[in-house]
Amino acid sequence: MPKAMLTGATGFVGGALFRELLRRNWEVRVLVRAASDRRNLEGYERRFECITGDIADRESVRRAIDGCDTVFHVAARYTLWNLRPDEVYRDNVEGTRNVLEVAGDLGVRRIVHTSTVGVLGAPCDGRPANESSWAALSDLQGHYKRSKWQAEECARDLAAKGLPVVIVNPASPVGPRDIKPTPTGKIILDFLRGRMFACTQTGLNVVPVEDVATGHILAAEKGVPGERYILGGENLSLARIFGMLADITGRHPPRVSIPPRLLLPMSFFAEALSRVTRRPPLIPWEAVAMAQRHMYFDNTRARRELGFAPGDVKSALERAVQWFRENGYVGGRASGAGAAALVF
Repeated sequence: MPKAMLTGATGFVGGALFRELLRRNWEVRVLVRAASDRRNLEGYERRFECITGDIADRESVRRAIDGCDTVFHVAARYTLWNLRPDEVYRDNVEGTRNVLEVAGDLGVRRIVHTSTVGVLGAPCDGRPANESSWAALSDLQGHYKRSKWQAEECARDLAAKGLPVVIVNPASPVGPRDIKPTPTGKIILDFLRGRMFACTQTGLNVVPVEDVATGHILAAEKGVPGERYILGGENLSLARIFGMLADITGRHPPRVSIPPRLLLPMSFFAEALSRVTRRPPLIPWEAVAMAQRHMYFDNTRARRELGFAPGDVKSALERAVQWFRENGYVGGRASGAGAAALVF
């Protein structure tokens, strides 16, 4: 029976992968921070081993990996705004280096590193990007994308030195148990709360989170070390996503469409205000910058080489809506509306 160590199991994608590994009868060990919200682990306590630690601490990383044959490194600081950008680079870059190098030292059979489609270059004409679309660091806006670019570069460098690292680049996952929620989940949640009065002219690649989890396992089983695989689903305009949500919920979709360039001045003001209030901006500049291009991606390689077969996005949106409603998210105060929910 394969034995995996998983980082990020308390998060959205990591939690889905955690449950899928258990469903497939893998032995699972997770590395979790002491202060992490562990709701995504509830109900499985006797079926996995938990190590309390931090990816910034090599000793706890070593304790978590020792004895495992596969490592899934999913953990990341996923935020489009942070008062301390150094924390983003510490977790996303140095944390990745710690996990991958320790895994290499311990001789694991396979390492799957979770990157993001955000590090890929999106064509200006809206055509879907593929795995060969490698953006330059200088072309990326914001600390999250830049830190994930540097983390993937670290993974590629170590793979070139013989480490058995396979890279996966998830698109915008949707589905149940998006506890935080992620920026993509905020699209759904803000719509449910009636906070979406307008949308911008952009697009996303949307994929069921359960299929992203399966894609990680396929990458561990069939992926080529040093290569990357896009775990994407359907390319949809933001207006089309809201149309699906309108069909599911009976609510009206936003009727006003705002060009992303017009949101930039508003985002500058929102970020300046946040530096005073120390609360997340209503319209993060990084989100607006990302929305300048349609984030469309081609999953052909993952389908062909891994057997990746993502399911229906509308069904995943229905499951997400049901979960948010059943778990008390609708009716509360939004954690960020408008452009804050425009990008994955």
